[in-house]
Amino acid sequence: MKSIKGKIVIISSPSGGGKSSICRQLLKNNKKDNWQFSVSYTTRPPRKNETNGIEYNFVTHAKFQELKKKNEFAESCQVHRYYYGTSRKPLDKVLKKGGVMLLDVDVKGAKKLKEQFPSAVTIFILPPGRLELKKRLMERGTDNSTQKRIRYKRALSEIKLYKRFEYVVINKDLKPAVDEVDMIIKSLHCRQKNLNLEQMNRIVG
Repeated sequence: MKSIKGKIVIISSPSGGGKSSICRQLLKNNKKDNWQFSVSYTTRPPRKNETNGIEYNFVTHAKFQELKKKNEFAESCQVHRYYYGTSRKPLDKVLKKGGVMLLDVDVKGAKKLKEQFPSAVTIFILPPGRLELKKRLMERGTDNSTQKRIRYKRALSEIKLYKRFEYVVINKDLKPAVDEVDMIIKSLHCRQKNLNLEQMNRIVG
């Protein structure tokens, strides 16, 4: 059995949990260490502060279905009327070549990705409480009142699924949460499934 060179890190949370903010800060802190972000495909239109190819690859519904038929996605799903998909090739490349690939996905996407990539680590980001979660969602400037209520209802059901994940981080304040996730990722090489087996055999005989 060959050792795995790279790390796939699946970070999930309900809307308002803060997974996107945590991913952005992790990439900024580790930009010299070959940390990358998996840019998903989506059929939803870009928001004012989003750039094609950075936050998402924005495509038409027809293009998305074409990519799906070609088996380009490791996972895909429909969320709030739009489709999202995670490209398979960058994940395979990281496992073979090395580095860290961060994925910012919802709970369903996380489950599908873990099935496709068993060596990946799953981290769930929880808000510190329901009141704070509701406050964060109500303050979002990208959604109308109806969308905010839908997101909040869905988030309440998703927070109950934290037991599916290997690690749970409570995001009360961004910096401590980022530090905790960073520490988890940097310790993954110590998991038995990620050890360099040739090196271990030389040590233990």
